[in-house]
Amino acid sequence: MPDTKKFIENLSGAGKCIGVLTSGGDAQGMNAAVRAVVRMGIYVGAKVYFIHEGYQGMVDGGDNIKEASWESVSSMLQVGGTVIGSARCKDFRTHEGRLHAALNLVQRGITNLCVIGGDGSLTGANLFREEWSGLLDELVQSGEISEEASQIHSALHIVGMVGSIDNDFCGTDMTIGTDSALHRIIEVVDAIMTTAQSHQRTFVLEVMGRHCGYLALVSALACGADWVLIPEMPPKDGWEEQMCYKLSENRADKKRLNIIIVAEGAIDQSNKPITTELIKDLVVRCLGFDTRVTILGHVQRGGTPSAFDRILASRMGVEAVLALLEASPGTPACVVSLCGNQAVRVPLMECVQMTQEVQKAMDEKRFEEAVRLRGRSFENNLNTYKLLSHRKIDSELPHSSFNVAVLNVGAPAAGMNAAVRSAVRVGITEGHTMFAVSDGFEGFYKGQIKEIKWGDVGGWTGQGGSLLGTKRTLPAKHIDKIAEQMRIHNINALLVIGGFEAFESLLQLVDARSRYEEFCVPMCMLPATISNNVSGTDLSIGADTSLNAIVETCDRIKQSASGTKRRVFIIETMGGYCGYLATVGGLAAGADAAYIYEEPFDIRELQSNVEHLTEKMKTSIQRGLVLRNENCSENYTTDFIYQLYNEEGKGVFDCRKNVLGHMQQGGAPSPFDRNFGTKIAAKAMQWISKKLKEFYREDEGRVFANTEDSACLLGMRRRALVFQPVVQLKDETDFVHRIPKEQWWLRLRPLMKILAKYKTSYDVSDSGQLEHIVRLRAKDISAI
Repeated sequence: MPDTKKFIENLSGAGKCIGVLTSGGDAQGMNAAVRAVVRMGIYVGAKVYFIHEGYQGMVDGGDNIKEASWESVSSMLQVGGTVIGSARCKDFRTHEGRLHAALNLVQRGITNLCVIGGDGSLTGANLFREEWSGLLDELVQSGEISEEASQIHSALHIVGMVGSIDNDFCGTDMTIGTDSALHRIIEVVDAIMTTAQSHQRTFVLEVMGRHCGYLALVSALACGADWVLIPEMPPKDGWEEQMCYKLSENRADKKRLNIIIVAEGAIDQSNKPITTELIKDLVVRCLGFDTRVTILGHVQRGGTPSAFDRILASRMGVEAVLALLEASPGTPACVVSLCGNQAVRVPLMECVQMTQEVQKAMDEKRFEEAVRLRGRSFENNLNTYKLLSHRKIDSELPHSSFNVAVLNVGAPAAGMNAAVRSAVRVGITEGHTMFAVSDGFEGFYKGQIKEIKWGDVGGWTGQGGSLLGTKRTLPAKHIDKIAEQMRIHNINALLVIGGFEAFESLLQLVDARSRYEEFCVPMCMLPATISNNVSGTDLSIGADTSLNAIVETCDRIKQSASGTKRRVFIIETMGGYCGYLATVGGLAAGADAAYIYEEPFDIRELQSNVEHLTEKMKTSIQRGLVLRNENCSENYTTDFIYQLYNEEGKGVFDCRKNVLGHMQQGGAPSPFDRNFGTKIAAKAMQWISKKLKEFYREDEGRVFANTEDSACLLGMRRRALVFQPVVQLKDETDFVHRIPKEQWWLRLRPLMKILAKYKTSYDVSDSGQLEHIVRLRAKDISAI
């Protein structure tokens, strides 16, 4: 990485024309990407053109290619599908069609294309780029363009963004639309579960994914399905008996329903399709269970984009414009993709080749190879599913005499229950006896500790809040009683799931090790807090659910102003002193400003925001949205800001305020939080097992762990899941305000400002590194 910092102010798009199109199947979040490309393009001084109806519009030209304005992308952030239209285009596959397209682009001076679509659309774009100079030569020869025009437009630059609900594209962890499709699936599964429960039914659900089982696999993980069938992992011969045995075993275990999830492309070992009807007939024939089939179909493509997809698409749209500005004639066409929590650029054709290799491996029945090629995210989801889904009989379990306790600490966060379920089941699979502690450390010192078994956590993934019960009580006050309970129940390891209080608790327990040997055991903490304010991790369980609640409410509030012109809403979010929810929620909801503690502001800034909104009201966009973190300022309260805006905006706009409150903490966990909680809890339990073996003293017959690395926090750092000793995280933490000293999401704030038309400084030093897929895999194999 060069030392010299690179800022957006030094990148100019003056004289450049960018065309943006959506192609292939639609996906939620495409509009957010289009909006980001248009606004970022205009911000840097370029002209941006909508190319309506995908490649068909490029071939047909005319009114299909129109210049975009700042206002033309207003209100499209929350709309599903694609506003500029998409079409499958046969003409573009012909040489003649591409010649027409090249002429239409040259006539408007467009030599930069931003293509949002699947692998077919991106392959077409790359072919177009390779043929570009030949097409221009033909146009010069036929006299349709001049030699001079051919020289000026000699190079075509292409940047792709992958919009596909299937997440079937190699080179990115998530494609635009996948998270929203999972939201639709989980909404349906949650609804079906209540009716299935009533009648003791078995439901067979078909989800999209003709060649890729990602949606089926992740939704199975997120709802705790009994069985899943995906194209990348055909079941072994004799699977029918196995599946029926598992279903009947679950019923015997007092479970009143069964859920089987099938990808539409599911196949058996001899490449024969496995259909929902085939499964239904099988269950009815073998078990006689009342069985129903539900095919989700295009519901999965519809609805509003989730908070994750809006943020992903906005980040990628901005990154795509940066990539186009920095492109030179020799730069290969690239795709802006997501790796862990980072936006990276990867060569387009490497991604396409890898995606095609997956299909080839599946056609040739090299299924393990296909899973490996899908990438780390897919592989880890599959491994976690395998870990959790098949209950071993006692004789198969490795025998360990270790007792592991699980507890929730701090405020409830959606996804805690998914993490507890995963930890309990993986712990049992590893041979441990699992104990559940009710009501955090308060329950611990009172002895509310009991063994928890496999069946006790059934159906927990979709439940919000904390089923174990959670309290903010820290252990220091009752340390001797807690030590006594550790001794009574012979607890050999601790898994603490919670927010900042959980972090402080672990530090207090580590500190007490010198006085109480009972705490000399492996301890692991999983960050679970809606505020996302714990050091050592970029993301926490519960924050995604909370963001979706904020974004959904902001959408409704904005819509309420559609009849009344010129209205500004001031919305207060939770988060303590941490501005994560206000900032990222602001980016996802299209806010004009977000006030947070981490970025001090004064009356002058408030004044300039009011002036900015006054200017905005003169355009066709006649509403504003301002978010305020609850603790951003002692004196500039929500009431103060509301009154100031009201007074200063008199005659121009009126104001309303809204405190979102505990609505942000409730609700069923989002697919992301269920999945994240499930995966990190499984990883934490495997780490605990390893540490128990490592710190077991044969001669004394006990576990003794007193090193820094035996008390860790498992967090996501940029691209990987990392175990970090809590003692080492002390220096990274501001304990007074209960926030990390450095927070990655502050880098997203300039994006929000740019997309709201503020001139700002934006450090883009992180951008611009073209990475190769193969390197990506090798480096991140151990991540998530």
